[in-house]
Amino acid sequence: MPTREKKLMFGAAFLTSILSFVIICVVLGTQRWISSTVDFSLSNSSSISVTITYGLFSGTCASTIQGGVQVSDTNFQVAELLNSTRKSINITIIVLLVLSLLSSLLSSGFTFTNTVSNPYQTFLGPIGVYTWNAIGGFFTLIVMILFAVNVQGNNLSVELAAKCTSTQQNHSRSKHNYDYSYWILLLHILFSCATIVIIIFYSCARYSKKKEQERPIENASKDLSQQTPRRHCLHATKMVMPS
Repeated sequence: MPTREKKLMFGAAFLTSILSFVIICVVLGTQRWISSTVDFSLSNSSSISVTITYGLFSGTCASTIQGGVQVSDTNFQVAELLNSTRKSINITIIVLLVLSLLSSLLSSGFTFTNTVSNPYQTFLGPIGVYTWNAIGGFFTLIVMILFAVNVQGNNLSVELAAKCTSTQQNHSRSKHNYDYSYWILLLHILFSCATIVIIIFYSCARYSKKKEQERPIENASKDLSQQTPRRHCLHATKMVMPS
């Protein structure tokens, strides 16, 4: 059975792994990744402002024509309005999030296994926990970068806003505010790092305790080795002493 210290440390790591898993579920299930306001200029010298809020799968948009005339909100599916390049990046983001979700799930399984037992396989111990959390945190970081690149570099919000209004306009300016579905990805990275740090502390404490247990044995061996020559020396002295 695991020691009390191991149960506490791996139990804490199990909690952070579960939180990482829940965060990815929330990210995939909510559509509040970004809110953008995109302004277009029309051919008749007027302008139209489109407010668009979306995630990886769906979103809503509302148009306001110059003069204050507002069109009701329209729901749309992100994949249906994207071209091949932007759609490919969006699919890549979804795949990476699913892989990160699986990594968090495996980390939860590994930490729980170590909480209730002492697995014989090395990879089921701290090494496995390090591996899955490092992979999950790395994938999440790539997701954040790719989504920002798709918005800022590929004008994702501009394309969605233009196709949502179904008119031909000239883009004049846009403003983006990343929402909670995007920023809580930082919590996933934080919890993944916390899991790794917890297991590192456990491994260091275990190593120190093991060294302390080995020290008395090493000292006893040294004392025995030092006493043996003295005994030989005394025996030799008795042999040469005159009777």
